[in-house]
Amino acid sequence: MKSTAFSTSKRSADEVIKRALSSVREHLGMEIAYLSEIEGNDSVFRAVDAPGLEDLVKPGDRRSLDDVYCRHIVEGRLPSLIANTADIPMTASMPITTQVPIGSHVSVPIRREDGSVYGMFCCLSPTPNPSLNKRDLAIMEMFADLCADQVNGAITEAKAYDAQSATIRKILDTRDFRVVYQPIYHLDSNRPSGFEALCRFQSEPYRTPDIWFAEAEAVGLGIDLELAVIDAALDGFAQLPEDVYLSVNASPATATSGRLSEVFDGRPLGRIVLEITEHSAIEDPAALMAELEAWRSRGLILAIDDAGAGYSGLQQIVQLSPDILKLDMSLTSGIDTDAAKRSLAAAMVHFATEQRSVIVAEGIETEAELTTLRKIGVHRGQGWFLGKPASLEDVCAALLQGPSAKQA
Repeated sequence: MKSTAFSTSKRSADEVIKRALSSVREHLGMEIAYLSEIEGNDSVFRAVDAPGLEDLVKPGDRRSLDDVYCRHIVEGRLPSLIANTADIPMTASMPITTQVPIGSHVSVPIRREDGSVYGMFCCLSPTPNPSLNKRDLAIMEMFADLCADQVNGAITEAKAYDAQSATIRKILDTRDFRVVYQPIYHLDSNRPSGFEALCRFQSEPYRTPDIWFAEAEAVGLGIDLELAVIDAALDGFAQLPEDVYLSVNASPATATSGRLSEVFDGRPLGRIVLEITEHSAIEDPAALMAELEAWRSRGLILAIDDAGAGYSGLQQIVQLSPDILKLDMSLTSGIDTDAAKRSLAAAMVHFATEQRSVIVAEGIETEAELTTLRKIGVHRGQGWFLGKPASLEDVCAALLQGPSAKQA
């Protein structure tokens, strides 16, 4: 599946080429205009403008280069402009001239940026056209240059897309990432209630996780990458105590993909928190709710991530009725000195209490923030002040040591 951005750009290029074909065909007074690509020994029609003659030629049709004019024009055996094919012995003797038929023909090579021939920009008519002249050829070349720009732009984007896709597929094949775990503490007891699994990519060049996931989504592999990370994260259950949960992240697209069973089947669902990001609109809330409710009925715990900073705020929260609300770190940061943030956080605590949900504050970085959140009544918290993301071995070692003095 191509990315939305790539597909949109491709459609835009196709529209420019289609308009160019229509304009030059009408200017020359000819019946058929097309853009072809040379593939091996074939000429493949990529775009066609032939009103009323669609049964004669259409995109995707192909002809052998041995049967058409293309190769002869590129190699100089035939001119680009032929006002009357009967006047030139080569075209007069070629079977295609009478089969189509072709009475007049104008064709200009489309070249890639490296100078190689991509294909042909062509107009033809079943009747001779003695009025065709050098000015017409110049106009044809102008439109051909315009289409060449579009073709080369699409080629460049396709190469970038393929390279990006290959990089993501390599990550998936080799599991070239690692999972770290950040503790989530009960703020009243200073004991970890769970851990959030976070992904760190090791491939070069270095990119933050959000960029890697965005690039995976752009090449149609976003769901595959999310599921691979969730699967690796849930392997951590083997080493964690049975009284803590594991929190994993998934986009609405992954949640509604019908593929959660690939990572959840056989896992302790009652200890899994699925965090749904709130940064983008949910395209099909009904489908998402149906899918999530099916899993929740089996014990899965639902959380809304980054609450207070997302696309549609309370609307999505009310629709999904999550078990856990995670306050975005933009709301947590500096909450001890910002009355507006304190008021909003307090309101969300009240809302969560009414809904029988739990509030988790993300991004706690100072003792003052932690103290304020406790006073407001926030139930749980995570952040560098409480514990940095770490390997599973370090997480388990920290559990044995108990809460640190700064959290007490």
